[in-house]
Amino acid sequence: MSEERNYVHLVPPLFEQGSLPDFVQSGRSVGASLSPLDNAIGVFVGPSEKTMLAPTQRRAQEGRMYFASMHKPPTLERRLFITDTSVIFAAFQNLVTNSKARGPEVLRSDDGMRMMGKLANDYVNFCKECWVHASTTTTHLPPQHYNTLYTSFSLFTTLYLPPNPALLDLPVSDDLLEWLNIHFIEPSTEEGDALVMNEKCWEAEGFWDYLLRTTLRHLTKATTFFLNLLSTSHPSPHLRSLSSTLIPLLASHPRLGEFGSEREFVVASKRWKSSVKGVRIELDLVPEDERGGEEGEGEWWTNLSDLVGILEGREEVVLRVVGELGGDWREGVGVWGWVDGRVRRGDLPDILPPILNALPPDPTSVEEMLHLSLFKGDTLEALKWAEKLDPWLAAHLGDCLQALELIGEGDGEEPSARDHYIISYAHYLHSDPALWRLTVDYMCACGDVGKGMGDEVLKRVPLRLRGSSASKQTPLGKGKEREGEGESIKRGEVAGVLKEINQTCWEYGREEVRRMVCRIAAQEFTQEKEYGLAVSYCTSAEDWEGLGRVVDKVLEEYVQRGPAIFTRLVASVAPSLQQLRVQPSAYGPYIHRLMFAVRYAEFHQRLGNQDWQEAALDLIGMFCDDVVPKSWWAVLLGDAVDLLGYQKAMLFSTSGVCVLLQKVEEIQVRTEQGSGDDYLTVLARVTKCGGIKEALHRLKRVRLALARYFARCTVIDVGGKEGGFRGVKG
Repeated sequence: MSEERNYVHLVPPLFEQGSLPDFVQSGRSVGASLSPLDNAIGVFVGPSEKTMLAPTQRRAQEGRMYFASMHKPPTLERRLFITDTSVIFAAFQNLVTNSKARGPEVLRSDDGMRMMGKLANDYVNFCKECWVHASTTTTHLPPQHYNTLYTSFSLFTTLYLPPNPALLDLPVSDDLLEWLNIHFIEPSTEEGDALVMNEKCWEAEGFWDYLLRTTLRHLTKATTFFLNLLSTSHPSPHLRSLSSTLIPLLASHPRLGEFGSEREFVVASKRWKSSVKGVRIELDLVPEDERGGEEGEGEWWTNLSDLVGILEGREEVVLRVVGELGGDWREGVGVWGWVDGRVRRGDLPDILPPILNALPPDPTSVEEMLHLSLFKGDTLEALKWAEKLDPWLAAHLGDCLQALELIGEGDGEEPSARDHYIISYAHYLHSDPALWRLTVDYMCACGDVGKGMGDEVLKRVPLRLRGSSASKQTPLGKGKEREGEGESIKRGEVAGVLKEINQTCWEYGREEVRRMVCRIAAQEFTQEKEYGLAVSYCTSAEDWEGLGRVVDKVLEEYVQRGPAIFTRLVASVAPSLQQLRVQPSAYGPYIHRLMFAVRYAEFHQRLGNQDWQEAALDLIGMFCDDVVPKSWWAVLLGDAVDLLGYQKAMLFSTSGVCVLLQKVEEIQVRTEQGSGDDYLTVLARVTKCGGIKEALHRLKRVRLALARYFARCTVIDVGGKEGGFRGVKG
């Protein structure tokens, strides 16, 4: 998408420039729709609302689809950067949450500040690693981008989150100089090597620039090395003498870290500055006609005067030299310690005006404007520039700034500045559907508003429950019965996304979303005939009506495909039954229906194993336990026919036979009363015998089998072989 005039440029174009009237007159229009998967936009062509076209014309004009995105999805190396730094973000959230739970003052204690500083420094180090990696490989983003992130986050930690909280109350000059020397290296090592190779280095172009810059940057070893050459080799005796004086003076320049207290540092600095005055006096005593040199020796006195002016801490000299050497205002701030070595972080906004007057910033440089806002202490302005530089930077800087109480936390109705930039970054992550977990992590770190947005992302994560095995299925009715169904699910390839969504919902307390996703998953598993998983996820979602529909699907397998496949499919459901039995009684009807499916499958399994006695006991047990739906009574009674006719043994007891006879009589009576559909529809479908009338006729086989069974019981009773059947009359 182009930001210019909010246009979306379509390639190839729908029509040539200037042809818009013809496009409108053709009865077509352009529509757009947001993708539910990411933040992409689908642009399509269709008939306008005012135009009524025939279906054939409509199809001819439709069909072209364009895709645009509000953000360019992250590349591979960018995705690695995002995922790795998200670990630091998660650790920072845990630190803030745990600290606030212990009291509001814990986070701002020395230990809390130290931990925050460590994590912020982890961001800095990781940006540095990415910059080094990008400098040695071909990446989508230029190395300079990661270097800018590295420099900017490092400046933030230097000013607001140093590794040692005690530094916040101490002068900041040394820290700023260190930051400057790390991120804006001047002069280069190559410049110094080139000068060393020159026997008369003072005659080389750039010699004094090099010496002045090493002095500004407090690169004492480099400065004293060349001063030593001047003290021994330069033709001017005045310069040799002055160089000899400056060498020990520079070596003894006091630094704050060398003293046990700031007071000791101040005293030592005053003494040192007094010594510098002596050098200035000696320099001013050099006669005017000897302040230059012979041909080729250069004007040494002016340059040495600037060097001494730096040591004296003369503001105008320091800023002028920085400008003449090509430095910018950041270098002016970094070397300000020569002017005032006691400047503190809170004093930085006050020292900026003279520096900016002498060294104006570049208003077109986002990096410079960000750094300037950080030096000024204008944190909200800094976040605006950070977002223009990279939404990642704005999100993580804002997170740290709010923890430091340097930006507000919002009023509850509107998101805070931190939340605004983190959500904006999360929208950027949403351009890559594979980063859904991180998108939700960042959104859920932003209060109720962010969690609501995270809910919408979770609802739309593709579950991808249909694995590659679906393409290898054998068509139904042609040999092998779809034995590959759910194969990828059993291998655990698809449960990963679903499990991760459940875990995310649990972590952030998104119970309603978790249940919705489980219901959707159960529907997918049902379609894939993975009934065990479907039951499990219905239970997890507490979707009892959905559980009832799954059971109906399971029982439909018996009607459509017979007992063998039905038994195999129900085997995956049985393990869930034990868990379901402990559910509240309000959901009993659904659980009893599932119990029937499992027990009915066990019954057919025993029939297949020719375990006739146990099968008969199962049949009677299902009726006695009242788990058989009335619509299935006739089917089970039909299953009893072969068991009743078994010749090698009497499989049913007197009471059992009476139960069967009672069910047959009830079906007969209810059918005569007009309720035959409630009892005989399933039997009619299973036997494919026709309608209710034909199904009722098939029950006569059950009556006949019962009559014969009673007859056998009577004979056995007379013979005295089966005492258990005494009193049974035909």
